[in-house]
Amino acid sequence: MVKVSPALILPVIIAFLILLPNSAHTESIHLSICASMADSFRELKEAFAARHPDIDIFLNIGPSGSLARQIEQGAPTDLFVSANPDWMSYLQDRELVVESTIMILARNLLVFVGSPGTAISGPDALRQLTRIAIGNPASVPAGQYALEALKNLSLYDDLKAGKKLVMAKDVRQALFYADRGEVDGAFVYLSDAPLGRHTVIHFEVDPSLHSPISYPLSLTAAGHNKKGAQLFYDFLGTGETAAVLKRRGFRPPR
Repeated sequence: MVKVSPALILPVIIAFLILLPNSAHTESIHLSICASMADSFRELKEAFAARHPDIDIFLNIGPSGSLARQIEQGAPTDLFVSANPDWMSYLQDRELVVESTIMILARNLLVFVGSPGTAISGPDALRQLTRIAIGNPASVPAGQYALEALKNLSLYDDLKAGKKLVMAKDVRQALFYADRGEVDGAFVYLSDAPLGRHTVIHFEVDPSLHSPISYPLSLTAAGHNKKGAQLFYDFLGTGETAAVLKRRGFRPPR
């Protein structure tokens, strides 16, 4: 048997006792965030973590519909941000979010982006294009807004019949299709447009053609009683958060 000197064991015990209280008070929170707010929440996460190093934050980024269904299926989520009210209502009807905590975090505009060399002065020019990317309306709010606008412009049936619509898994993928030249253009949010290195905004979609673009957030039933989740929720109502969202192209909630 190998004998270990008490002088070697004592520092290990002291170090363990020092670290134990910190680990015991560490809390983890899980945030489900719509794709169009991915970069904003990565920045907000860092700012919050600087104030609360004892709280571990995990981001789950994706289309609002997919995130809502994940929450319904039991995915760990303490706070949810949707790119439209419909998916928040979906969870509210199932009592998976706390109604009293629902608030609008920001608003946005829908734009059409494409190559600078393509002449697209307005929606009527879409008939001349071959491939147009939109988020899949079944789960992507940006795609739902685009679909509403195309129908109200009496363009959807023609584009669908011509097989010109390319469905993307989220609004960022629609943008990247356009940025890589795989489509002639894409419907994206104004806040996403600057991420395209090889695209420009050709026109803004008239907001009257679709439902208002708003971003509701809420604590979930699971996160409502967690201190860390409540702290992050409160942080989202501060001027610092508002400044981050404004800088990234979002409109204020009012």
